[in-house]
Amino acid sequence: MPDHIVTSYDNDLESLRRSISEMGGIAEKMMTDAGDALVRRDAVLAQAVIAADKRLDALQREIEERAVLLIARRQPLAIDLRETISAIRVSGDLERIGDLAKNVAKRVVAIIDEPQPQKIVLGVQHMSDLVQEQLKDVLDAYASRNTQAAYDVWERDGAIDALYNSLFRELLTYMMEDPRNISFCTHLLFCAKNVERIGDHTTNIAETIHYLVTGENLAGERPKNDASNYATVAPQPAAP
Repeated sequence: MPDHIVTSYDNDLESLRRSISEMGGIAEKMMTDAGDALVRRDAVLAQAVIAADKRLDALQREIEERAVLLIARRQPLAIDLRETISAIRVSGDLERIGDLAKNVAKRVVAIIDEPQPQKIVLGVQHMSDLVQEQLKDVLDAYASRNTQAAYDVWERDGAIDALYNSLFRELLTYMMEDPRNISFCTHLLFCAKNVERIGDHTTNIAETIHYLVTGENLAGERPKNDASNYATVAPQPAAP
């Protein structure tokens, strides 16, 4: 049986859920493809990621417009209102995830012909794999309204920040050791930061899930270990 007397009300809410699901699938694929393009130096795949962002942007605008109309027409209360507001929030985070994946793809195109220290590239790929798992898990948690799974994603954000700090220092060291690495490592540093920011958006979605199910904001301070703003690398001793 429908949840509401007016069937079209349920249809409106279900339409929002389907659109969020479509956005999540596109965002996941964009992130996966951007990471693969970086490792494989695949400019064609990178361009496909860039092109896919238009559909994600269009879906985000559609969700926002439909959610506003739903509020105006139905005047939802309680869980219905939270679901509508949550759809707006989650679509915004997914749109930003797409932008960040697109930024990685643009960097891939820029460094496609430069020599690449494969060890560092694989370090960024490892962080990307972890964030992809976070994104998948939080989208599954949103679909199932699973607050515990959302909280697990929320707690894992600190590990991503710690990994980013390590990559940040390693990239600075490569640049100091050989100025020829500066251009490539700078682009790669931006790639790593974009991936770390995607992790932040997955925790945003996790917090939204908690709000959606419980009606309350997630208690406690978000686990953050990003110390790159204060990171320095000791200068290398001068050659005798």
